[in-house]
Amino acid sequence: MQLYTKILIGLISGIVVGAGSNLLGLDSIVALLTALEPLGTAFIRALTMIVIPLVVASLVVGSSSLGDIRKLGRIGGKTLGYYMVTTALAVTLGLVLSNLIKPGAGVDPATRDSLSAQFQGQAEGNMEIAAQAPPIKDVLLNIIPRNPIESAATFDILPLIFFAVIFGAALSVLPEEKKDPVIKLFGGINEASMVIIGWIMVTAPYAVFALIASITAQFGLDLLRSLMIYGLVVVGGLAIHGFITVGLMVRFAAKLKPIMFFKRISGVPLFAFSTSSSNATLPVTMSTAQNQLGISKEVSSFVLPLGATINMDGTALYQAVAVMFIAQIYGFQMDLSAQLTVVLTATLASIGTAGVPGAGVIMLIAILQTVGLGDRVASGIALILGIDRILDMLRTVVNVAGDLSCAAFVARSEGEQLDPDVVI
Repeated sequence: MQLYTKILIGLISGIVVGAGSNLLGLDSIVALLTALEPLGTAFIRALTMIVIPLVVASLVVGSSSLGDIRKLGRIGGKTLGYYMVTTALAVTLGLVLSNLIKPGAGVDPATRDSLSAQFQGQAEGNMEIAAQAPPIKDVLLNIIPRNPIESAATFDILPLIFFAVIFGAALSVLPEEKKDPVIKLFGGINEASMVIIGWIMVTAPYAVFALIASITAQFGLDLLRSLMIYGLVVVGGLAIHGFITVGLMVRFAAKLKPIMFFKRISGVPLFAFSTSSSNATLPVTMSTAQNQLGISKEVSSFVLPLGATINMDGTALYQAVAVMFIAQIYGFQMDLSAQLTVVLTATLASIGTAGVPGAGVIMLIAILQTVGLGDRVASGIALILGIDRILDMLRTVVNVAGDLSCAAFVARSEGEQLDPDVVI
């Protein structure tokens, strides 16, 4: 049985067992499944452990092998432009759906106040974290690291990507006898990282079961019913963007067969759903791009780590719906100017959103304050925290699908010959 089939079985089993125990009120089973969560967390930590050496090594090797610094700039421009366009489209879609369906209009005030009280403490904790976040100006300046070692130690990926790309570009202009030993060293690190990933993946089906079962066992059905419309708007928007927007970009920008594309990358969304982290999924994303789509290591090692850091289509769409939901609940009028501000802020904020579970909530706080909902931030965030983990898992799926579509677009635009079964 293939690994991804085993992972799918683990995923479905976790949902069925966890949701069933919650629905039937089997407290002892719920407690047991909750106790399994550290097994899943250990799996995520193991994958995360290998991200730094994999990103640095693959970017240095990829950048140095391009040979032409102008080509590096061209690929970087295409990547950044693609990510910004798809993120803006995702935010706009979220706003359109929210205006049409109005998910916050039908929530009972008593339910609203009950939910706010239940998650008030967690919301205030997120506000304290958000208060420490630097403004956009500093986020952009911080892309240039003062100390790459410190960036690696604190898991600050974007400055590390900047350093690795610059270092690789510098290697590309050195004489062969000087650059070859360095490239071989980083090439060896990259290959060793892939071997470690293979070892970790053996435990994936069991880890996925532990993660999903523990989450669904704790997930209250009463809470789900209270936030059903809001959740369905987010899920519907993610589905439309993930299959239609990304599918159209794959068809017309990357010139690939969308059905074959989604079939080949199907293992990546499973991991993204289970881990809720673009960074933890990155090793699987890179392996899939190279082995299933035929994208070169040059392109995948540059585009995908960057995407795991700045491409947050699913998160941006969720933020747009969440802002409108909170505004509608409290009767706050969001005019066209305010909604355009959401588009701009969410698109730019995606650059500074970490690819880890729950990071989207922190950026949502900043957006709420920007559009004039500062006095409702704590209570508004508290409203949606109850189902945020499930939505976080789904929006990460959209994020990684967008990363792979961008890699395919850049590879095709650079004249690469991808797997013939996928190409139109």
